[in-house]
Amino acid sequence: MKTDIYNALQELRQSSKYMIGYPLNLKFDYSEIFDFLAYHINNIGDPFVLSRLGIDSKQIEQNCIKYFAQLYDLPDYWGYITSGGTEGNIYGILMGRELHPDGIFYCSEDSHYSVTKAAYLLNLPYVTISSQQNGEINYEHLQYEISQRKQHSAILNLNLGTTMKGAVDKIDRVVDILEKVQIPFHIHCDAALGGMLLPFIDEAPKISFQDYPIGSIAISGHKFLGSPIPYGVLITRKTLERKLEKNIEYIATKDTTITGSRSGLAAILLWDAITTRKEKFAQEVSTCIKNSCYLYERLQKMGYHPMLNDYSTTVVFDQPAYKICNKWHLATQGNLAHIVVMLHVSREKIDRFLDDLSVNS
Repeated sequence: MKTDIYNALQELRQSSKYMIGYPLNLKFDYSEIFDFLAYHINNIGDPFVLSRLGIDSKQIEQNCIKYFAQLYDLPDYWGYITSGGTEGNIYGILMGRELHPDGIFYCSEDSHYSVTKAAYLLNLPYVTISSQQNGEINYEHLQYEISQRKQHSAILNLNLGTTMKGAVDKIDRVVDILEKVQIPFHIHCDAALGGMLLPFIDEAPKISFQDYPIGSIAISGHKFLGSPIPYGVLITRKTLERKLEKNIEYIATKDTTITGSRSGLAAILLWDAITTRKEKFAQEVSTCIKNSCYLYERLQKMGYHPMLNDYSTTVVFDQPAYKICNKWHLATQGNLAHIVVMLHVSREKIDRFLDDLSVNS
């Protein structure tokens, strides 16, 4: 092995031991599908239309999309495997713009940075809505801002687990506001992490296209599920997908996605995770929830003023010393830091972090 590649591998091994600050599940095993690494797998174009390229995994991708459509109560569905949550957010917001060319985009100040990036890329006028202390959108402020622009349609990003605090925006309350104001709207849900947590928590708000007029939802595959490569999933109603459809003779398929060439390996990784673990997802979520509560209680006793939202595994607390943040890869914002308790963040790892924190506080 070349020296520089060997060194990079050693750095990855070392860094992975202390990765607890970002929503990445590092506990995965895809060794049974290593043989696919010998092939180029390109799912170019629409996942439901085979292309002339022919070296793809689109049949498997269709299985993945069907799984998530059933998970979110959407019988008439379309979607595709994206490069990650950012692409999913851009696509969902783009659909809102195509449906409502006169629309104003609304997002909370706790939304992921990709959301305002999408507005910038799409040249979409937007209004930032204040957040509550826990990171949830301020519904009163949202209603006020929309009411000031009733001559425009509304395109909204709702967070099903905010980036820093793990807060869940209430879809039903937002829908009530929109119906009260009586304007056309498109709701996109950024569920990068929460999209795989909420469906497996009995008391959590339901993600349902049947119950709510959701337009689209974006999920990240490398977060809760875990993966050696980043990827995501975009799910939408079949009727909305046709807004962006275009036939491309060169590849003999439809161009309905943002990127052209797409990772076919991602579809194989995702389907492997679903087929081998789907019966375990509820228990995996429960384990993460219990460990996040354990971390919360320990930090509370240590005087770090932790916060843990309902239906979340993201524990927010007072930002510790720089070397602790750097060593443990803690995400920080202002005077706060957080740990996202994923499957690899065991109680043993939490205890090692807390021991380090107590010595260096």
